[in-house]
Formats: sequence, C-alpha cells, structure tokens
Amino acid sequence: MDDHPLAERALFELAEQVGMALKTRAMMLATAESCTGGWVGEAVTAVPGSSDWFDRGFITYSNEAKREMLGVAESTLATYGAVSDQTVREMAFGALKNSRAQAALAISGIAGPSGGSAEKPVGTVWIAWTFANGAVVSEKRVFAGGRREVRQQAVERALHGLLECL
Repeated sequence: MDDHPLAERALFELAEQVGMALKTRAMMLATAESCTGGWVGEAVTAVPGSSDWFDRGFITYSNEAKREMLGVAESTLATYGAVSDQTVREMAFGALKNSRAQAALAISGIAGPSGGSAEKPVGTVWIAWTFANGAVVSEKRVFAGGRREVRQQAVERALHGLLECL
C-alpha cells in the first residue's frame, strides 16, 4: 500500500473502470472528501477524458466546511460526530445537491495516528454513495495501517463501492 507503481496502477485502473461505468450510464460523479483530502478526485482526474464523467469534488476537512459547502446539519455533527453514518450520508446528499452529478460519494474517517477513541478507533472510516434516483448506501470500515494506508484503503473502497452500486 505504499508508493509502489503496482498500487498506483491498480488505483488508476479502478478509476478507469468507474469512469467507464459512469459514462456508459451517462452519469456524472461528485465527491465529498474529508480524511482523504481530495485523493478520490486526484485518482479519477488522472484518467484521460474524466471530464466526461467527473463533475466536481468537495474537500471538507473541517466541520465548518461540511456545514457551509455541503449543508451537513450542525445538529448531526454535534450528535453523531464527523465520522458517522449520518454525517457521510448528509455529505453525499450535499455533494449531489450542489453539483450537476447524478452520483456522489462521501468519505469521513480517522486516519491517525491520533484522534481515535474506544468507539471510533484510528482507521474508522464511513463511506456513503448516493444517486439522483434517491438511492443511498453507506458502510463503516476499520482499516489497518498507518495514516497513508488508511487513506488509500478508503479511496479504493469508495471507488469499488461505487462500482458495486452502479
């Protein structure tokens, strides 16, 4: 999961598959990223022609950004926290609402090395996928490894999950 060319190639190929699936369905993608800091956006825009199926990405690292850019409710953040099912669902809906996309994904997690708790250990990541037809899917994962590995696994899972949903 390091900077190995094979890992980079696999992520590129995954992003290509996502692009083909979206383009075939005449769909555009929007992303809302917190702990991954735009890595999904970087992965998909590495694919030539991605402007045909990628509309925009929101990097909403702070709670304020989640509220201001995506419309995540202050009460959601106060009650459930930034790393929660409720928050990533609102992030994904906000990305869809504030874009021209028909599909959106959102990621929020604790990449570490600090910031974890007994309830939400380092490596905890919530991912949500939502679509213009109203469908929404979300999941919690607890990834192993250091900060980079957690973030990379979150990006890969978000893209794989999108393919599964399509």
